[in-house]
Amino acid sequence: MNDSIVIIPTYNEIENIESIIRSVLSQHKFFHVLIIDDNSPDHTADKVVQLQSEYAGRLFLEKRAKKSGLGTAYVHGFRWALERKYEYVFEMDADFSHNPNDLEKLYKACHLGDADLAIGSRYVTGVNVVNWPLSRVLMSYFASVYVKLITGMKIHDATAGFVCYKRNVLEQINLDKIKFVGYAFQIEMKYRTYCNKFRIVEVPIIFTDRTKGQSKMSNSIIVEAVFGVISLRLKKLINTL
Repeated sequence: MNDSIVIIPTYNEIENIESIIRSVLSQHKFFHVLIIDDNSPDHTADKVVQLQSEYAGRLFLEKRAKKSGLGTAYVHGFRWALERKYEYVFEMDADFSHNPNDLEKLYKACHLGDADLAIGSRYVTGVNVVNWPLSRVLMSYFASVYVKLITGMKIHDATAGFVCYKRNVLEQINLDKIKFVGYAFQIEMKYRTYCNKFRIVEVPIIFTDRTKGQSKMSNSIIVEAVFGVISLRLKKLINTL
C-alpha cells in the first residue's frame, strides 16, 4: 500500500482542481490524493469524480454537505487517512500557492530525516512569497512573530498550510479538541504537536499567490487567529489544552 496521502480541501476550485490533481499524481514519489469538497456550487466535486476513473485507487473524494471551514475539512481528512493506515499525511492548497514539486522535500524530512512534522515554510530563510501585496506579506509574517511571542514555539511560519505529519503525531493529538476552522487551525495543530514534544522541522519553499479562483481569507478568520493564539496559551497554562 502507498504510505502517503495528500489532503486538499476545496470550495469553488473548478479552475484549479484538475491541474493540481494531475500535478500531484505525476510526481516521482507515489502519492494518493484525498479531496475534501464542501459542496462547491461550481461543481468542483464533479470534476474530481470524472478524474477518479483515470486515477483509480489513487484519487479519493469526500463530499460534505456545506461549507464548514478549513479546520473541520482537515480533521475529516485526518480521520479518513488514519483509518486507512497512511504513514504520512499532507496538507496542501488547491490553488498552486504550494508547489507540488515540494511535496517530496516534506516527505524526505519526515521519512529520511528526524521530523515528526515538516512545514513548508515561507519565512525560515527570509521572505519567500511571490505575488502577494506588501500588506498581506507583512500581516502573515508578523502573525508568525506574534505566535512565537505568545506560545514560545520557535517556528518561523506558524500559519503555513503546506505540511507533512507522521501518522503517530495525528494519533497522539486529540482531534475532538480541535476547535478552530481558519488559519488559527494551522497554529493550533502546530502548537499541539509542539506541546506533545514532537520534532518540528521547517523546510524552505517559495509560496506563490493563486492566479485562478478567489482567496478564502476573511476578517473573521483573522480575528479567530489573533484571539485563538491567546486562548491556546491559556489552555496550556491551566492544563486544559
